[in-house]
Amino acid sequence: MYFAALLARTEDGWEASDTELDDVETLSDLAELAREASPEDDTVLVLIEQEDAWFGVVRIDSEDDPRIYVSDAAAAARSSYGEILLTDELLGREPGDDSADLDSLDLDGTEEPDGDSDDDEEGGGADAVPHSPVGDSEILDDLGVGMKELKALDAEDALGAIAEALGASEVLETVR
Repeated sequence: MYFAALLARTEDGWEASDTELDDVETLSDLAELAREASPEDDTVLVLIEQEDAWFGVVRIDSEDDPRIYVSDAAAAARSSYGEILLTDELLGREPGDDSADLDSLDLDGTEEPDGDSDDDEEGGGADAVPHSPVGDSEILDDLGVGMKELKALDAEDALGAIAEALGASEVLETVR
């Protein structure tokens, strides 16, 4: 089960809205959706979670490029919504690098690195999508959630903890 919400910072605090990601195919689509939620070009956070598996935060500040944090890249790679967030840049790959195509990976959570894999020679294979956080771990520093706190969050209650730290837990709960 997935949950996605937009938190837009306004002069009066945070405003939340739930959002459907069915029509979102790229990170650009997601950024456009977020920008539409804040006509004043304020900060907008896109919070996405797959129950007990992973969570992601996308931060849009005005016309700046989106900043992204994903709690478990390998788990997100198995999700259509997670794939939107896992850009080549975020994963440290060259754009268009087909050797680490997420669609071709067989990630079932039981992989173990064996060092002998032919896929490892070109940087592809299962280790191209780590079972760890990726992205900007300082994405929420100025909003009261530091890198250590963000990395320590459990996927089960991460969005609630983030919203609480932002002072937005009540507005997030209204759309949950």
